[in-house]
Amino acid sequence: MTFKHKIQLAACLFVALAPQKTQAQQALPINLQTVLELAGANNLTIKEFQTKQALVEAELTTAKSWWLPEAYAGAQTHQLWGAAMNADGRFFLDVNRQSLWAGVGLNANWNFGEGIYRTKAAKLQAQAATHDTEAERNKAILESIHAYYDFLGAQMKRAALADLVAQSDTIAEQIEIQVVAGLRYQSELLLAKSNQKHLKIEMLNAQSDFNRKVAELVRLLNLDPKARLVSVDTLLLPLDFEAILPETSDDVWQNRPEIKSVGLSIRSLQTERKTTTTGLLLPQLSIGTYGSYFGRINGAVSPMFPDQYPETNQLYPTGTLNTSLHWNIPLGRLIYGGEVKQFDEKIKLQEVKSGQLHAQINAEIANARQQLLIGREQIQIAKEALELTAEALRQSIERQKLGTARPFEVFQAQQIFLQAHLDYLNAVIAFNKAQFALKVAMGEGL
Repeated sequence: MTFKHKIQLAACLFVALAPQKTQAQQALPINLQTVLELAGANNLTIKEFQTKQALVEAELTTAKSWWLPEAYAGAQTHQLWGAAMNADGRFFLDVNRQSLWAGVGLNANWNFGEGIYRTKAAKLQAQAATHDTEAERNKAILESIHAYYDFLGAQMKRAALADLVAQSDTIAEQIEIQVVAGLRYQSELLLAKSNQKHLKIEMLNAQSDFNRKVAELVRLLNLDPKARLVSVDTLLLPLDFEAILPETSDDVWQNRPEIKSVGLSIRSLQTERKTTTTGLLLPQLSIGTYGSYFGRINGAVSPMFPDQYPETNQLYPTGTLNTSLHWNIPLGRLIYGGEVKQFDEKIKLQEVKSGQLHAQINAEIANARQQLLIGREQIQIAKEALELTAEALRQSIERQKLGTARPFEVFQAQQIFLQAHLDYLNAVIAFNKAQFALKVAMGEGL
């Protein structure tokens, strides 16, 4: 029997021995491809950063509207009772003044220094937010991939233990028959039953660990908390992507979305900084205009000059235009330069962050490369060990049937086989995790 056939047999045993409760609860079948699709669509971390990106884009839309004027329309009434002073300084008593204004107007204020540079800065920040979302998406999907492999490993460990429990049941029955026939000692049967109980406890522990892995994967994929997952990947084989052992180069830094985001954030701050330097050279233009009807309504006659101000309800067309072009000269900013210093420090913080990211990326690539180098050797050794222990266990069981093997020899063979099986699973899982980790570390999207 080849190694591949043995793994397939273990998977078949798992399906046959799986608790009926899982089937009754309509378990949701998944595989690696399903996890990749669900993680990209449902992960809440990804949705959070997509929402943040939409917020930054909305802020960009607001920043781009700086040049648009503000229009207004409406009506206004004015009433005054008592005393009023005329333009030449004379006072009028017993005044009852009423007027109506109705029209439309337009106010525009263009601060070219702030409008132009803040819009460019907001555009760069929106691009940085896109790369932030991409980076968080890769992290979230990578975390889901790791959780899936942990879940798959727990499922296969549970299947392997279920297989050993079934074997231990058969061995205990055989030994009991041999004890009755006087071919074995009662103590050997007791050891067989004790080993059987031990394996069942181990299987329950594996079931508990499997349930935790399911809960974590359900959380990351944002599925129904009551979902019962089961992997349809019957084989756990090492992945073999192309170019898995690259050397660190400048291209790697450029491909990482985090590096792109920091670079754009620095450019955004540098652009916004110009509002406090170059932007001061640009003027501020203000325009205000309106057209309306204005006049007296239900007018009252002044008791001092009844003939000069006759009562009338006439409205007259009127309009106005006010323009100004001026330069703001913030003396506090020019003398102390506080805002310029703030921008400089913010830029320095982003540069420090960039250096930290370079060191982090370098460590991620180095760790993934080392894991792949060691993992390949581990997989080969674990595969050979699993084949050897599988054959040793088979022979021990056959000898047990013939009565030429002591029960403890079979028990020991079972334990060694289980450990070899777990060593192989853990080696392949770590290797496959490192494959995806290296892709992310090099800036490839998942």
